[in-house]
Amino acid sequence: MTAFRIDGVILPDGERGEFFVADGVVADGPVRDAETIAEGCWVIPGLVDAHCHIGLGAEGDVGRERAREQALTDLAAGTMLIRDAGSPSDTRWVHDAADLPRLVRSGQHVARPKRYIRNLGVEVEPDRLVEQVRAEARSGDGWVKLVGDWIDRSVGDLAPLWPADVAADAIAAAHDEGARVTAHCFGEQSVAELVAAGIDCIEHGTGMSDEVIEQMATRGTSLVPTMINLDRFPIYAEPAKEKFPAYFTHMMDLHARRRQTIGAAMEAGISIYTGTDAGTVVAHGRIRDEVDALAEIGGAEFALGAASWRARPWLGADVLTPGASADLIVLDADPRVDLSTLRRPIAMLLRGHPVAER
Repeated sequence: MTAFRIDGVILPDGERGEFFVADGVVADGPVRDAETIAEGCWVIPGLVDAHCHIGLGAEGDVGRERAREQALTDLAAGTMLIRDAGSPSDTRWVHDAADLPRLVRSGQHVARPKRYIRNLGVEVEPDRLVEQVRAEARSGDGWVKLVGDWIDRSVGDLAPLWPADVAADAIAAAHDEGARVTAHCFGEQSVAELVAAGIDCIEHGTGMSDEVIEQMATRGTSLVPTMINLDRFPIYAEPAKEKFPAYFTHMMDLHARRRQTIGAAMEAGISIYTGTDAGTVVAHGRIRDEVDALAEIGGAEFALGAASWRARPWLGADVLTPGASADLIVLDADPRVDLSTLRRPIAMLLRGHPVAER
């Protein structure tokens, strides 16, 4: 039997005491001959990246070997639970890999032909959306990912991919299959229509109006803002400056007020979770940068909860209660006071086993 002992403060409860791990789970009481990992420390549940793309690169499917490397890079930064927000790669094999983060799959992005990045998603016209959403719901782990908006070159600006009534039917179909739905939304119209249609979560959300934020708070719609990706809006917009000036101006405006928009969502009580959008232009292993970015708006304790003890139950995972998988990070300082401690963990355990340094 592999057993460990930790004497420290367990977050979020903040109580100090002895903490034991045996056979991969949190033990309900002391364990004889347990190896002491640390004393006078702080312990948090493993981090969550709720918008990550395992098996995806700029060219599409990257193959199993590179997908494994992506997951290990995320794990080295403390990510122990990933919601894969769309990938062309069949990553079900990750479920059987004891040394990789737990993975909640959303299947493939669902987009329209010529209205998204090539090689990333499955592309269908609106008359096939409901059918495709049902297929993705059945093949994933309880989530479906829609592309809600993208540049429409015929109008020169962001525009929804789906008629509002068709999107509503697709969301209802996913719910009928027992899955939740999330969507990529940069602009104002798509997020308003999808929230009204009963979507469960919004990715990015830069176009949320005060009215939409109020609706999300009332409906319980979650938000994964991907702050470190929002920082890249000027990079995305610059190539379109001359040919699509309306799109350029729109993206720059969304970028300029991004912190204000996400801050308003926080103040309204929307459930917000960390996501890096790693997989194409954002590198894997940047969850701590995302925590720092959220902390700049909502404070360290809010950001930590969004990345750990609030995010795990949202995705169906336990926190550090007896019998739960021992997915945890041991720190040398209180991260609610000093977030930099996340970057120098004393130890990390995944399924009760030490995570090897990389």
